[in-house]
Amino acid sequence: MSDIPGVTRDRKEAEALLRGRNVMMVDTAGLEESDPESLYGRMRASSEAAVKQADLVLFVIDARAGVTPADEHFASWLRRQGAPILLVVNKAEGRAGSNAALEAYSLGLGEPVGVSAEHGDGLADLMSEIADRLPPAEEIDENAARPLKITIVGRPNAGKSTLLNRLIGEDRMITGPEPGLTRDSIAVRLVDTDASEFEIVDTAGLRKKARIEADLEKMSVSASIEALKMAEVVILAIDAVEGIHEQDLQIARLVEREGRACIIVLNKWDAVVDRNATRKAVGDRLQTSLAQMKGIPVVTLSALTGLGTDKLLPVVREAYEVWNMRVATGALNRWFEAALERHQAPLVEGRRLKLRYVTQAKARPPTFIIFGTRAEMTPEDYQRYLSNSMRDEFNLPGTPIRLQFRGTKNPFAED
Repeated sequence: MSDIPGVTRDRKEAEALLRGRNVMMVDTAGLEESDPESLYGRMRASSEAAVKQADLVLFVIDARAGVTPADEHFASWLRRQGAPILLVVNKAEGRAGSNAALEAYSLGLGEPVGVSAEHGDGLADLMSEIADRLPPAEEIDENAARPLKITIVGRPNAGKSTLLNRLIGEDRMITGPEPGLTRDSIAVRLVDTDASEFEIVDTAGLRKKARIEADLEKMSVSASIEALKMAEVVILAIDAVEGIHEQDLQIARLVEREGRACIIVLNKWDAVVDRNATRKAVGDRLQTSLAQMKGIPVVTLSALTGLGTDKLLPVVREAYEVWNMRVATGALNRWFEAALERHQAPLVEGRRLKLRYVTQAKARPPTFIIFGTRAEMTPEDYQRYLSNSMRDEFNLPGTPIRLQFRGTKNPFAED
């Protein structure tokens, strides 16, 4: 939220509770007459699409500006769309606001509702009016599966919004050659062909901290990071033509630190000249610079043409299942004994560590606790050995693995 005009570019959705009903509210970019190919033209097309899908349209005008020719133009256009319309006069505090609300009758959209969104005035009346005009509620299946939460992240202009549009089959997000078009984190629901449900969040591009200057961009980056933290599976979109940059690796490390499942998408694959060389370069870079996520899935596709996009959601489901995996205790301890036999626990301060047993504490991501005498002193290189051995043994590619080491206080334990 900002006082700067034109901040909202994509449709932003949020649920509200009105008289016990869950209602999806959609905020849109402003309506403005522009060339259809321009940024503002594409923003208007997105708003028009939202109007066509709505059960009720709130047409908001500015009381301080009064009724403008643009308001009259778009009021006329809205009447032709056939959707129910509720006229809202914002910034209507004080006597001037009341006069502007009366002037709004001239738009021919019925009785206006005067509010002040900044101060909260009139919002109760507005919510009541919305609830009165909504269509009858549909029956809700309380046992319906919760959607799998996906967040798409990446550097600016990696094709994140184009990918979301391709997945859902409509121009939901504003796209174009201009970098940094997406400013908000936008969530969209998708039901796949096998009835699997996903909630996919598109985010603003993440660039180097030193290059984040404007307050608006700082807010966008903060929203992107929060969306990443709320995800179950993160899709890291990378421009395949440019290859992996250090900033891409930094984003991947952030995903790993937050314990999310991760998939790398090499977008714009149709424009890659030497695909074999690109695959090898990406594989080598991941192996050397992202060893803590060994085996991370990589999907090559073109969001623009649709090439390979059908492979993505099945890989998302597989990554989600790995992220949720629980390993049977018996199998876990058999692996542990074999791992200790292959490479015995190291000496620390002249005494060998006694690592005794392991248990899984939780999934999402897979988290294990290893107990033993002075286990908390286990060196990092031996921790990595155990983590990589576990990843290979139980087929846990790409997902973060958490190992915790706890020293035992068992008086019968042998020092």
